[in-house]
Amino acid sequence: MTMNLGLVRQDTPGCKDLVHFNNAGSSLQPRAVTEAVLHHLMLEQRLGGYEAAEAQAALSDNFYHALARLFNCAPREIAFAENSTRAWTQLLLAIPFESGDRILTGQSEYASNYLSLLHLAKTRGVRIDVVPNLDNGKICLQTLEKKLDDDVRLIALTHVASQSGVIQPVAEVGKLARKHRIFYLLDACQSAGQLQLDVNEIGCDMLTGSGRKYMRGPRGTGFMYVRHTILNYLQPQSIDLQSATWASRDHYELRDDARRFEVWEHYVAGKIGLAVAADYAFTMGMDEIENTVRSLADRLRHQIAELPGFTVHESGAELCGIVTFSSEHHSAMQIQQHLRTQHINTSVIRRQNTQLDFATRQLGDIGRASVHYYNTDTEIEQFCSALRLLTHAR
Repeated sequence: MTMNLGLVRQDTPGCKDLVHFNNAGSSLQPRAVTEAVLHHLMLEQRLGGYEAAEAQAALSDNFYHALARLFNCAPREIAFAENSTRAWTQLLLAIPFESGDRILTGQSEYASNYLSLLHLAKTRGVRIDVVPNLDNGKICLQTLEKKLDDDVRLIALTHVASQSGVIQPVAEVGKLARKHRIFYLLDACQSAGQLQLDVNEIGCDMLTGSGRKYMRGPRGTGFMYVRHTILNYLQPQSIDLQSATWASRDHYELRDDARRFEVWEHYVAGKIGLAVAADYAFTMGMDEIENTVRSLADRLRHQIAELPGFTVHESGAELCGIVTFSSEHHSAMQIQQHLRTQHINTSVIRRQNTQLDFATRQLGDIGRASVHYYNTDTEIEQFCSALRLLTHAR
């Protein structure tokens, strides 16, 4: 389908008052998502929490079907989580590591994931092996394959890093993982909702993501995909009456689907809202969304690069909606604060939170502008005009 930008923006109330280029942080929700969350919260107010959940059980259950449609998998392979980090950590800790096992990861890993790996190394004696990026920002597949041996238990990769718009070659990594029969955990926190994701084409065993980012869902929501063929190799680190059945006094049975990683008490309104967001994206068409986002980001990069004193930090053909940049004359924080006075939302990527990558690239804190399909060329011009204003004011 062809996207009707006017209707999309009408359906996104925040577009009236600001230029939102912080979609990699938390995007603007469609009206339908917010209304679904509010409706359920009002039901909880009127009926009670348990009773509201019973009344909307079908909408809650739609979460599994909506996410499965989006990622081309079975509903039983989907589970709800409170955020992407929690989902990723749950799956990491469920893998039966032994002391001396190796985990291969990429140079572009963000703080939360890498801290979990460091903690695992400290507590379980596993070894972390970082595969460097090429000059284009993509993981070096040749180096990755050379490192694959019998000691490697897991490849943990981020599809799109928070600090770069480079899209990693995740399907190629999947082929290597399958060839060597190694678990493959993919962080799709920044790619879900802006790129087409087919878990079968990618070849990952596990995938995690966030509701609040490009999915346009509520905060406090996340999800995971777990391929059914590996489920019984994974052991959750904690369980409750949602993830297992207390079969007898001294015996329990884990669920036979991905929901063995869920807990009974969860954000029901958010889960319903995330299902609506997934259906919304599916209806819009992920191919149309991806093409629109990448086209907007390309134009934004080009226009920032033409501004005196500004540098764009990614290049190449395989780029997405995240655009990172810096100024010779102003800090990333100064730029963000100035843009906010112009009603333009962006974010700052701090060196401390991406030490592997930024140490290699010799970068300090940088600015990040991340576009979505409801953004416009006019907003790109407003953004660049605001940067020019800052340059002239120094």
